[in-house]
Amino acid sequence: MNNPRFRLGWLALSACAFLATAAEAQQGREITIATEGAFMPWNYTEPSGKLGGFDVELVNDLCRRMNAKCKVVGQDWAGIIPALQAGKHDAVMTGMNITDKRLAVIGFSRPYATSRHVFATMTDRETLNLPKSGQLIDITSLSDDGKNTIEQMKKLIKGKTIGVQTSTNALAFLETYFKGDIEIREYKTAEQHDLDLSAGRIDAVFVDYASAMSSREKKELNGMTIAGPSFRGGLLGRGVAIGLRKDDGELKQRFDQAIEQALADGTIKTLSMKWFKSDMSPPQ
Repeated sequence: MNNPRFRLGWLALSACAFLATAAEAQQGREITIATEGAFMPWNYTEPSGKLGGFDVELVNDLCRRMNAKCKVVGQDWAGIIPALQAGKHDAVMTGMNITDKRLAVIGFSRPYATSRHVFATMTDRETLNLPKSGQLIDITSLSDDGKNTIEQMKKLIKGKTIGVQTSTNALAFLETYFKGDIEIREYKTAEQHDLDLSAGRIDAVFVDYASAMSSREKKELNGMTIAGPSFRGGLLGRGVAIGLRKDDGELKQRFDQAIEQALADGTIKTLSMKWFKSDMSPPQ
């Protein structure tokens, strides 16, 4: 033991053994994943309290690929990132887009889906007469045409009341591009602004496209229609991903590998078609 080389070798072997044990412990522990449970079809809560939707079905598949024991729990949207930071859960999978603001406080897996946002209203009352219906505008780097379209929209919806979920990138979009031209009414959940839309208490909602398509299937929202173009990129996000603590690189690596496998074998496409009726797979 007095030989320096022997001591160094022993220390190196001890360090490797410690790291291996830590990795095995990390892989063996239960992973708690939070979802909102109120953002159909990304995620929802059944009357029994059971969680379901695209996010829940996909995370179960990812955990199987990771050979991990996982527990999916419900968490209110407004507190979902603070709870992650506080260690209440290990990951967030709830249709959340990667944005610069969120990257300042948490990390993300690679994207597992894409999304876009739209204005939705009802056909049984004055419909928003917005230009560029069906077109997609990327606000990451707005073209002159995109800027002109937004300016047209400001004039056409001036004075209207638009519902949006609080603490979301959808709210940030409305505040950035339409504040002062419209009344922005915030709601705790998308379900709540849908109820006010169906009751005629607001003129339209600004929401994730997949959520709007799902809402149209509800009896009380029969007649919901998309108005104008859809928007993506910029402060609306760079893709839907799993939120993680910044220092949890090992868990990020495991989720990234599982997502890549699910993309490669078509699982994400299959689940997208089931829940969204369109392929929401991100570029590989």
